[in-house]
Parts: sequence; structure tokens; C-alpha cells
Amino acid sequence: MMLSITLQVVFSLVVWLSLYAAFCCRNKHRTYEWSCRLVTLLHGLIVTFLSGYIVLIDGPWPLTHAGAPNTSLQIRLMCLTLGYFIFDLGWCIYFRTEGDLMLSHHTLSIIGMIIVLALGESATEVNAVIFVSEITNPLLQTRWFLRDMGRYHSILGDVVDFLFVALFTALRIGAGAWIMHAVVNSTKTILILKGGALAMYLVSLAFMVEICRFTRRKVKKKYQVWKMMKSDKLPHTNGHVSAH
Repeated sequence: MMLSITLQVVFSLVVWLSLYAAFCCRNKHRTYEWSCRLVTLLHGLIVTFLSGYIVLIDGPWPLTHAGAPNTSLQIRLMCLTLGYFIFDLGWCIYFRTEGDLMLSHHTLSIIGMIIVLALGESATEVNAVIFVSEITNPLLQTRWFLRDMGRYHSILGDVVDFLFVALFTALRIGAGAWIMHAVVNSTKTILILKGGALAMYLVSLAFMVEICRFTRRKVKKKYQVWKMMKSDKLPHTNGHVSAH
């Protein structure tokens, strides 16, 4: 069983690496990060759909079946995602593009999935965490692509930012707290996974602090532009300003 799982993880890693190489060849005029983020966007879309299907339709329900034996579909999803996270963590370390917070998120995710696959149980709650975590990823990548193409400071950029903040708050923080509570109080989930669930939620809270700071800066700048427009000091602006 473990040999089969290992082969699936290796195959997943090879697939993501191959996609990255293909994107690099196809987009030679772009940066390496552009190709990496295309892979990340594709992974986010696929995994959000699959994990959502497992949580909402295929089951079991994570809030009542935490610690349940892994299903075949859950195992396939774990292998697919584990291969991606190994690829992305290696890429981030090599190119030094991310800070300690993102590296911690990736490391915790990898360790958690390895433990779940080795134990043969608790993929139910890990899959739920993947769903609430990855559902905002496509929006995050879309925001980056808009910035790279010079189209971020527009109504579309504002919509993407709003949806990202709303989904992150509702699912990763709100639903995430619900999932963490179920895991911590489960009699079947082992202690190390309970600690991992708590650690992942703390990472999400740290991300939320950064998002709140960004939102505050953006709203403040929008308000300043609105005041200038109202006083006719900025007659030719469209209301979109830089917010980092």
C-alpha cells in the first residue's frame, strides 16, 4: 500500500515539474515565477474542485467523522497535492521568493499529508483543511497576474481583492475554526495531527493579520482619492490607486 502511495506522490511531483518546464518553454519571454504561478493556479483550481466534491458530496463529513479511515479518492487527492507542495516548496526555497510564514505553511502541509497517508486515517479532516485553504488560491494568483500585466488597478482588481478577502475570512478563518474545533475534540484523531491543525490555523491567523493591514491601506488610499475627487483636486483620476 505504501509503495503504491509513494509511486503516486512521485508521479504527481513529476507531473507538476513537467508542467512547469512546459510553461517555461512556452513562455520564454516571461519570468520563471510566471510559469510557477500558472502551475499554482492550475493546482488550485483542480484541488479546490476535488476537495470540495469530497467534503460536500462524496464524504465523509469532517465535522462528525474526523479520524475516519482514508477513502481511495482522499488518498489520490493527498498524493496529488503532496507532489505539488513538494515541488512548490523546493521552488520557493531555490528562488527565495517567500518568507517564513509561507514556508511554514508548506512545511506543515507536507508533514500533515505524509502522516495521514502513512497512518491510513484522518484524510477527512485534512481534505477539509485543503478545501478551505485552496479555494482562495486561484484569486490570489489572478491578483498577481493582473499586477504583472498592469491591469490590477481597475474594477476587476477591486473585485478580485474583495472576493479574496471575503472568502479567506469566511472559509479559512470561519470554517477553519469549525474544522479545528472538530479535530481537537475528536477521540480518533491522534495528538500530533491535533497539534498540526492548531498550527495551521495559527498560520491562517497570521495571514489574516497581513490581509487586514493590506485592506486598511487600500481602503485608506481609496478614501483619500475620493476626498480629492470630491474637492476637485484630482479631476482626471479613475479612482484606482496603488495599494501594496
